[in-house]
Amino acid sequence: MGFPSCVMGSIVVVAMFLSVAHGDPLVPALCIFGDSVVDAGNNNNLNTLVKANFPPYGRDFVTHKPTGRFCNGKLATDFTAEYLGFTSYPPPYLSQDAKGNSLLTGVNFASAASGYYDRTAQLYRSISLSQQVAYYKEYQSKVVRMVGRDRANAIFSGAIHLLSAGSSDFIQNYYINPFLNRAYSPDQFSDILIRSYTTFVQNLYGLGVRKIGVTNLPPTGCLPAAITLFGSGINQCVPRLNGDAFSFNNKLNSTSQDLVSKLPGLKLVVFDIYQPLMDMITKPTDNGFFESRRACCGTGTIETSLLCNSRSIGTCSNATEYVFWDGFHPSEAANQVLAQDLLEQGFDLIS
Repeated sequence: MGFPSCVMGSIVVVAMFLSVAHGDPLVPALCIFGDSVVDAGNNNNLNTLVKANFPPYGRDFVTHKPTGRFCNGKLATDFTAEYLGFTSYPPPYLSQDAKGNSLLTGVNFASAASGYYDRTAQLYRSISLSQQVAYYKEYQSKVVRMVGRDRANAIFSGAIHLLSAGSSDFIQNYYINPFLNRAYSPDQFSDILIRSYTTFVQNLYGLGVRKIGVTNLPPTGCLPAAITLFGSGINQCVPRLNGDAFSFNNKLNSTSQDLVSKLPGLKLVVFDIYQPLMDMITKPTDNGFFESRRACCGTGTIETSLLCNSRSIGTCSNATEYVFWDGFHPSEAANQVLAQDLLEQGFDLIS
């Protein structure tokens, strides 16, 4: 007789916490790539409008100050770093903190408004995924100079590399860009994104990386900003957008299986955030939330980072009750739930 998956997941988590309690992190390093869901402040150092370096962003973070995270507090990747036993978060690569010994436990290369499609990043002057990989190569050279080739290779092959991308490609580019959506169907556009994903994985593998986790697309049609922008005045999730996300996720799964079969020694996990986030949105009270349609910060209509600011009318006092912090991004409380899901799904990357 087997354990139910929820019990099994809890056993895994407890076992991991016990091993972390004895000192060392479960993996040598954590490196992060992607978009605003995981950007810890790289965009602060760019000439872009897409930033979160002003209040009320960061108001519930440990420092109670904005860091560049698109959240009221911690990102799901911050919780992940804690669960893995790290005592600090991977610093943004473009920040002053990304130097010396801090490099040895990993770095964050993510940039808000980036994606699989390099032109999405170019539109918003953020760091494209191919540029993030170029920075990763630069990072590897620095680590090799610090500790020597053998130890560096052990860090790169043992480290977990997480990627979150795709939402900006659709919401902040494809759906609003007539040049793109006239040239390609959603299905064709997702094929372009999948080719970029394949290249990303192959490039990292060629650099000695063996542990990669990638999040699938969330239910993009249920993001508060997406309902406002594309919902035609109907105050509920946009089925067309969720359908595109679902279709992309199926391709991501099958492509990932192909990559694992072709690249010996690669551990590649697709993290499902679509269903956990959908559960929080459709059954908020079951998950400890009060509000899942409106964001905590914003106007109640088109909530982007530009409209979530210190003068935003109606910013909620208790973000723990909200699934969404702003029109695009989960609250710290939702990120914690997602991180626990990631932990249970990602056991293969730790073992």
